[in-house]
Amino acid sequence: MTSRHTGLGGESGPHLAILLCFLSGIVECVMALLRLGALVDLISTPVTVGFTSATAVIIGASQLKGLLGLRGGGGSGFIATIQTVFTTADQIRISDAALGLCSIGILLLMRKLKDFKAPENATKGRRIFCGTLWLVGTSRNALLVFFTSLGAYFAAQSGKAPFILTGTVRSGLPAFGLPPFSTTRTDTNGTLVEMDFKDMISELGASIALVPIIAVLGNVAISKAFGGSGIDATRELVALSLSNVLGSFSSSMPVTGSFSRSAVNHASGVRTPIGGIYTGALVLLALGLLTPYFHYIPRAALSAVIISAVIFMIEYEVIRPLWRCSRRELLPGAITFILSLWVGVEIGLLAGVVADLGFLVYRAARPALIVERSVTMSGVNYILVRPRHSLLYFPAIEWVRSGISKAVKEHGKAPVVLDCRNLHEFDFTAARGLGDLHKELAASCVSLVLLGPPKEVTSVLKGAISTTICEAPNDTELDRLLQDLLSERAKNEMREIVVPLLHGSDAQ
Repeated sequence: MTSRHTGLGGESGPHLAILLCFLSGIVECVMALLRLGALVDLISTPVTVGFTSATAVIIGASQLKGLLGLRGGGGSGFIATIQTVFTTADQIRISDAALGLCSIGILLLMRKLKDFKAPENATKGRRIFCGTLWLVGTSRNALLVFFTSLGAYFAAQSGKAPFILTGTVRSGLPAFGLPPFSTTRTDTNGTLVEMDFKDMISELGASIALVPIIAVLGNVAISKAFGGSGIDATRELVALSLSNVLGSFSSSMPVTGSFSRSAVNHASGVRTPIGGIYTGALVLLALGLLTPYFHYIPRAALSAVIISAVIFMIEYEVIRPLWRCSRRELLPGAITFILSLWVGVEIGLLAGVVADLGFLVYRAARPALIVERSVTMSGVNYILVRPRHSLLYFPAIEWVRSGISKAVKEHGKAPVVLDCRNLHEFDFTAARGLGDLHKELAASCVSLVLLGPPKEVTSVLKGAISTTICEAPNDTELDRLLQDLLSERAKNEMREIVVPLLHGSDAQ
């Protein structure tokens, strides 16, 4: 998403990215102060699985060019990368491909070394041996990079270049200073055009809001994928805010949790936040002292490290239990996965969350109703309507009214009893709709009774409608109330018959 603003030419690309980083941090700080971290609860398990699996596939595909020794090729998305690999297949370097594939095989074998554990009654020598195997398995990524770089170095010293190397990495850190609030861009005519802060804001547009939201959603999705439950989204917002605001003073682009680095860390055995401190210290040390040696790292070896880490994050095993338990939940996950590959992980993640919200809204608007004919202890027939959900909001009231009207047509003009004993959420519009239903049924000489409504429901009803709906706190009172209503109805029917007769006799 940031890359969409970096192609205007001149200095505008980097400057827009740095300003977006700063503004993203400010927005994330505001979200943390407003406690909007609850937004991340909108990420369900299927969406998380779809996001992590798609990201793993995208990262793995992005490393194919480095793994096979391919150069060039436009596009950075999944589709563009696959097209590039197929169209340039005749340029595959055998040496790079052999190194990359062998490296993947070695890493997968070394991964199994972590499973060797000495039994409790093992000798000291066996404990040391198993501990050594565990250490080798845990540090397999670093060992592979070291030995392949060593081989590339000796090959370079002898005048050979069998592998494509990482190349020169500039040492040092960017200058520390305020993020740019003005810049220049290249016009279509090739002339430089000044952009002030307002112009830069206009260019960034919706990205100022979308980038922070996507960042926190992605960060929490990664946390759930690798760390399980118990994620404090507000703390994640604070961490992202500080990272982006402070990073913008060092010419950083917008940052969030990196899936590929997280996968490598997880595969290497990192379990605590001290891994971040260790990584940061090594990065600073490397930028200051080791960058000349990065030149000799084969790209195929780096690609192999990343691919061997992310392939285990494709969570295909979740599909079977979801298919057995709740096939509906497969749809948001599938939407997230497909759109992430096709359009991008940002759009895929947002689409998955929107799909989940759509299902939630649909369930709230179409609550399941149990409608049955029932009889009290004294033999009074009535129509019992029991919502399965504990909430009744405005999207659902017309659905409930329609269900009750159909029940009256099907079962006759028996009293309608709406079971409210499990109903705890009620709003003003639903109360108004229930009042309209009461009037509609009364016009058809059908009584409406609320069974066991809690205080939350009765208080909203009293404030929303002027009429009074009959209430029964329990089944015993319901029996008595229905008898009274039945008796009153019989009296009214008798009155409707007798009064006209009396008026007729008086006229004679």
